Amino acid sequence: MDYKDLANLIFPDAKDISYYEEKYPERNLPEGAVVTRYAPSPTGFVHIGSLFQVLVSSMMAKKTGGVNFLRIEDTDQKREVEGAIVSVINSLKDFGIEFDEGMVNEEEGKGNYGPYKQSQRKEIYEAYAKYLIAQGKAYPCFASPEELEELRAKQEAAKLRTGYYGVWAKYRNLSVEEAVEKIKNGEQYVIRLKSPGNEEKKIKHKDVIKGNVEFPENDQDIIIIKGDGLPTYHFAHAVDDHLMRTTLVVRGEEWFSSVPTHLQLFYVLGFKPPKYAHIPTIMKMDGESKRKLSKRKDAEAAVDYYTEEGIPKESVLEYLLNIANSNFEIWRKQNPDKNISEFDFQINKMGVSGALFDMVKMLDVSKNVISRMSAEDIYNKVNEWAQNYDNELFEMLKDKEYSLKVFGIERGNSKPRKDISKWSEVKDNILYMYNDKFDKNAEYEYGKISDKKEIDKIVKLYIEKYFDINDDKQTWFDKMKDLAEELGYAREVKMFKTEPDKWPGHVGDISTVIRVSLTGRQNTPDLYEIMQVLGKDTVVERLS
Repeated sequence: MDYKDLANLIFPDAKDISYYEEKYPERNLPEGAVVTRYAPSPTGFVHIGSLFQVLVSSMMAKKTGGVNFLRIEDTDQKREVEGAIVSVINSLKDFGIEFDEGMVNEEEGKGNYGPYKQSQRKEIYEAYAKYLIAQGKAYPCFASPEELEELRAKQEAAKLRTGYYGVWAKYRNLSVEEAVEKIKNGEQYVIRLKSPGNEEKKIKHKDVIKGNVEFPENDQDIIIIKGDGLPTYHFAHAVDDHLMRTTLVVRGEEWFSSVPTHLQLFYVLGFKPPKYAHIPTIMKMDGESKRKLSKRKDAEAAVDYYTEEGIPKESVLEYLLNIANSNFEIWRKQNPDKNISEFDFQINKMGVSGALFDMVKMLDVSKNVISRMSAEDIYNKVNEWAQNYDNELFEMLKDKEYSLKVFGIERGNSKPRKDISKWSEVKDNILYMYNDKFDKNAEYEYGKISDKKEIDKIVKLYIEKYFDINDDKQTWFDKMKDLAEELGYAREVKMFKTEPDKWPGHVGDISTVIRVSLTGRQNTPDLYEIMQVLGKDTVVERLS
């Protein structure tokens, strides 16, 4: 008996690998086009680091006229969550990430290189495992859990590397006849790779982001087919990336140490490996030290958090590009109206060390992003968000014509307002613009002028003598100065600063009294525009 007989016994129905090599030919793409993928486990949870990874992948595919596909790696079926695939697809869709190929729901995919779900590709893995066994490059291993535990204990006692390798690989050199007998006797087994590696030798590798690195060769006889007949992640990813013709694997830094194992698998299978780009882990400051952004500790680790908070997808993607390429911020300042897809993203310019996540910076980016949006765009996005997360705000926005005027305040000019960073802030920002929400009887803080009689005097004189809803902005502002002067205040702020002892205050203090009387707030967008939107009757009613 020989290895081919053993391979036929274990996988009697598996096809020859030539069938799959013909079925999944090289892709017909332009020269330099990148084929990349996102390959999550179906847990339903999409980490902000995964979004970072998918953004990089999709930008590289689009930039080169390539393909970005979604593959579901569900060989560890204990972790699978019902409905998780659709959840992943929808979470990424919320951020404008749509795939050229891959899974479109729990069971179906689109594209010519599927199935795109590993549990549906079992026969393919069997064919390649059979191929390795027939060549003597893989073997059935009958080690029981007890044997493996005993092995580990001996290695630890001797202070040696733990694992199944070299002389410790008990079933590595079992004869074909002995293996066949054990299988026919019904003994349980897994399929292991017969590693050709030597831990004392080095391999050289060039990572797209990290550059040139060296690793010890892999000498572990890793499991490639588990006892349940499904492949391990290591084996499945090598077969899939080859047959799906992946040329660039963008993945998290936690997989960096697996590079020697993965390159060895490609070599043993006779495949050309893809390029690997290990993106930096997203970190967070915790006191004085940094740590990984954790899905257990940090709400912002999940991409759903941004949707629920109403941080626009454009803001999140723009922030991630800020930490991906340091020159993005300069590009954005020079090109305020361009879509991020026009940015010349350079994957090899990504930082090597962990990217520090800063929510304050993200919200600052978001304020700039929202400031560039039109009133109509903001209304539509806020309305959609409110429909799912804030019923009171949704009801407020039903008068679209009026709401558009509210969102139009200080918008569309050279210096648009930057007071909104997320849709969950909007209601509090605009509440005073809606009469049924404005509390006319509350006690408000008026700033520098706090005497009630003085406030009453300012407001009454303004209504009686200076208020005219039809004034243009310059006339309105000049009248504010006249009001200040009549009441004994400096009509210009700079006049007050030059001789502060001469006046009790300046025109800004007077306008603050009017502002607070109308809005209940000392800081708002442009007061003139607010008054125009509120209209004459509401202004008079509130001031009165």
